[in-house]
Amino acid sequence: MKISTREIVMAAMFTAIMCVITIMVRIFQPVVVIPFSLQPLVMLLAAYLLSPRAAFLSMLAYLLLGLIGLPVFSSPPYGGPAYVLVPSFGFLLGFPPAAWLQSHLIKKSTMVNFILAGLAGILVYYAIGLPYMYLILNFYLKNSIDILKIIQIGFIPFITLDLAKMVAAALLARKLSTRL
Repeated sequence: MKISTREIVMAAMFTAIMCVITIMVRIFQPVVVIPFSLQPLVMLLAAYLLSPRAAFLSMLAYLLLGLIGLPVFSSPPYGGPAYVLVPSFGFLLGFPPAAWLQSHLIKKSTMVNFILAGLAGILVYYAIGLPYMYLILNFYLKNSIDILKIIQIGFIPFITLDLAKMVAAALLARKLSTRL
């Protein structure tokens, strides 16, 4: 399967947008277990506008840039292989498969299709992020945190914002898709 030049450029553009948005937002927030970010908005928008392969590659490239040491992640240490031990890293791991699935589910550029695909993408990164957080907090950081507490710190404060980001990304995608 050959990837087109356009797909490479679009994937790279969304990788760059993810890096820039993450760095800009982290400047203005305190350090928390799961930082507020606009990363889901960028991931959702990439999945709306790119092919499944390009959406996946753009999110994978973002992960790899951070893991090789570029300071593109939301919380300390901001990059490097040690970031895999940060409780929120699981959500980042969920972005490539979430972007792929979401993009794959979009058959028509209708708002209903965008919302349903966006919900699927959100479900994927929570399905990966929450268990990862549980494992890191309990087994690496040696905290005794139950599943209910994980939901309280990793899901409840963020799901409403993520749903709002999904709607915003869908609205932006509808406008941008005609121009791209």
